[in-house]
Amino acid sequence: MDDPDYIPVDLSPEMLSELEDIRRWKKAFLLDLKRLLEELREAIKEVEGLNSSTKSSKALKKNSHVATGRKKFNMDPKKGIKFLVENDLLRHTPEDIAQFLFKGEGLNKTAIGDYLGERDDFNIQVLQAFVGIHQFPDFNLVQALRQFLWSFRLPGEAQKIDRMMEAFAQRYCHCNPGVFQSTDTCYVLSFSIIMLNTSLHNPNVRDKPSVDRFIAMNRGIDDGGNLPEALLRSLYKSRRSFSKFLKMMAII
Repeated sequence: MDDPDYIPVDLSPEMLSELEDIRRWKKAFLLDLKRLLEELREAIKEVEGLNSSTKSSKALKKNSHVATGRKKFNMDPKKGIKFLVENDLLRHTPEDIAQFLFKGEGLNKTAIGDYLGERDDFNIQVLQAFVGIHQFPDFNLVQALRQFLWSFRLPGEAQKIDRMMEAFAQRYCHCNPGVFQSTDTCYVLSFSIIMLNTSLHNPNVRDKPSVDRFIAMNRGIDDGGNLPEALLRSLYKSRRSFSKFLKMMAII
């Protein structure tokens, strides 16, 4: 069918849920693609407008410095940021640096994750601003995690991951008030989802967690109470598309 909203009548509830996930992901992807196309058009305009004038020479120098700053960032994030700030290519504010990292043009996603996970007060402010750029309205937790982890790669250090997932949980609860009793619930469940996918796709783990075990593992995490079983079952089923995403991002 040519109608993008067409829904076959013979789909099971599980297939309908997966179809809805795919459509949400497609919508988010198209928005990102539109943003990238707009940035590409701007870049093309800059290239086409270059000439031998003093103005074009400055633009060439600026582009060269930006490219150098990105390379430095990929090798050492803090040195790259320092270089860009010292050359007036980036303002030393959490908001500007967060936008720079979110756009991610020419930046290594592993380097972005390492910078965001640092414990310095300024880096934490950048992390808060970076997470604040993300929008998760009406996303279930798996969908929100997928969008969040698309913008960088989780670092290997447990403390860095802890800070980043705590910031994510706060942002998710802000965008979706009432879903969880507290940000701690969201934080614990987010880790649980990531660990579930790791266990399910680790060849060294023979005893794969079932949906019932996943539910049992998360008993009492909602300020001492239990989350709705229907919610946990839905998140468990949603892990399929999330697992493919984590594999693509080399997280599992």
